[in-house]
Amino acid sequence: MIRRVSLWCLLALGALVPSRPAAAQGYGVYEQGACAMGRAGAAVASPCEDGSAIFFNPAAIALQPDGNRVSAGGTLVGPRGDFTSPGGRTTGTMVKNWLPVPAAYYTKSLGDRLGGGVGVFAPFGLTTDWPVDFAGRFVAYKTVLQSVYFQPTLAYKVTDAVAIGGGLDVIYSTLELNQRVDLATQQVAPGTTFAQMGVPLGTDFANVRISGRDVSFAGHVGVLVTASQKVSFGARYLSRSTIKVDHLDLESDQIPTGLRTPVPLPGIPAGTPLDVVVASQFAPGARLGDQQAATRLTVPDQIVAGVAVTPIAPLKMLADYQFTAWSVFDNLTFRAQRGLDEVIVKNYRNTSGVRVGADYAATERVTLRAGALTHQAAAPDGSVTPDLPEGARVEYAAGLGARVSRGLVIDVAYQHIAQEDRSGRLLLRGPNTGTYAFHANLFGATATVRF
Repeated sequence: MIRRVSLWCLLALGALVPSRPAAAQGYGVYEQGACAMGRAGAAVASPCEDGSAIFFNPAAIALQPDGNRVSAGGTLVGPRGDFTSPGGRTTGTMVKNWLPVPAAYYTKSLGDRLGGGVGVFAPFGLTTDWPVDFAGRFVAYKTVLQSVYFQPTLAYKVTDAVAIGGGLDVIYSTLELNQRVDLATQQVAPGTTFAQMGVPLGTDFANVRISGRDVSFAGHVGVLVTASQKVSFGARYLSRSTIKVDHLDLESDQIPTGLRTPVPLPGIPAGTPLDVVVASQFAPGARLGDQQAATRLTVPDQIVAGVAVTPIAPLKMLADYQFTAWSVFDNLTFRAQRGLDEVIVKNYRNTSGVRVGADYAATERVTLRAGALTHQAAAPDGSVTPDLPEGARVEYAAGLGARVSRGLVIDVAYQHIAQEDRSGRLLLRGPNTGTYAFHANLFGATATVRF
């Protein structure tokens, strides 16, 4: 009776993070420290001295002064978005949330040329949260990916001008999808749907929740070249990883409709409650009964290269180019024990982005920062749906660093995301039927203790 349920599973997945990817392409998250955030993430050629070099360029750890550093902080992401129909009527607005993205680092000098440390951060992730009555709820009304990276790191100063560094990333990922199922689109018998019996389109009769977790691995390497006291170059590579979840929990709950059969069916008199007719589909062992499922997701490679220039003593200027191999996300395959299989074609595109930023030492204790970035959309026009309504963006950032005492530095930052409107749809398949709009405000803070 119940045909395939379109579970736009686990992803579009977009860290932790936010009701839309926090602030990068696809479902990437680049806000891994308030100092670098104030520069709009331009940091690969001259990372901040707060331990976040473990993410931005591990090689820089070998160049940091003697001693230990512990830094901790996070970013609050306030995503806002809506869907507008062709007639200009807003038919859905994202739930207003403030979503935390934490990060913590420890670094230590291990000698004249060697440095080490460990970082805990989340460079990929997503939370999209729409009201449960949103028209796109049959694709997903809440989707969550949280990928936390634990990275032990070593860095070595090869010469006075060249340093290299890297580490192994141990990744703990949790996945969750919440979706409603429309009774009208389900089959009563081959070739006959409940809609043909008079059930209105958009009649919720099931709530499906899929959740699971996985541990995977990646690698992170960087190189830093100090050409002179005023110019440095940097590059880093974060390898792809594959999240494989073979033991997802698929939980399905029946939603009462209050409807009755308008005509008799074989063995079912007219006027029988439809909730009774479909109840057997939720029994243990039935099509929509609780069961195990599986999926996998390849997280893309990321390459960044940049330059830092100090034209005058108080001012440092930085520029980064970022390439992300989003084409690895070509489809998402979902398998369940009782035939609820799905292959979702996404066909994401490789993307490029440019970040520019500046530090200005206003006093011995206070540093001012600003930056901007622009990057392409990873999702093609045919893949913009409620779980990941992503688009090209321009972002602006500003920040401040204050040396509170000899051993304590506080950094704060603000970033605004302005995303171009995207034509998209509310269903898993079919033509685009409206426009997604999105913007976000981000506030970051990091405290660094040196001892």
